[in-house]
Amino acid sequence: MNEFVDMFSSSDPSSIATSVKLLLLLTVLSLAPSILILMTSFTRIIIVLSFVRTSLATQQMPPNQVLIGLALFLTFFIMAPTFNEVYDEALQPLFNEEISLDEAYDKASAPMKDFMAKHTRQKDLALFMNYAELEKPETVQDIPMTTLVPAFAISELKTAFQMGFMIFVPFLIIDMAVASVLMSMGMMMLPPVMISLPFKILLFVLVDGWYLITHSLLEGF
Repeated sequence: MNEFVDMFSSSDPSSIATSVKLLLLLTVLSLAPSILILMTSFTRIIIVLSFVRTSLATQQMPPNQVLIGLALFLTFFIMAPTFNEVYDEALQPLFNEEISLDEAYDKASAPMKDFMAKHTRQKDLALFMNYAELEKPETVQDIPMTTLVPAFAISELKTAFQMGFMIFVPFLIIDMAVASVLMSMGMMMLPPVMISLPFKILLFVLVDGWYLITHSLLEGF
């Protein structure tokens, strides 16, 4: 413990460099959740799964822990090729001291940029490029991460909400049909949600809804 404190209080250049690296590493670790959310497929997946639960009106079923866990594992499955490339090209050489930290960052950002650029709309990217007054990049690797990440995030938000709308439509039709039947029967005091909920769950089970949702998410990437 004393050696750790001495390393930060020492004026030796090598100790200072090591201290800075440790601080940078701690900063990256603290930002890891944000990196996972904004630079991977997690955003689209969790929003779509939340739309499914909301459209079914099942309150807290499935629970938040289940949705987040499923979204995480789907994210790892989708991002596995990208993560493997980052590990092979950047992390493993860095651990073996074959490349420097700056080179590792450049090599690690390349696969992430390729993935994000593939799912980023040109309109969203142009918005941030024009705001930052940047020249048109020749390749994907020329796009700064500070520009590509927010463009990718809002593109994912739009795609997720489009999928959410398509999920809502059939369940909304069921709600409207049940409400019309109850009104025609004079049962205005009976909440339509209580009657429509079993029918929505039955429809979702009959069409194998979780398979269709997962299939659509995987095909989207």
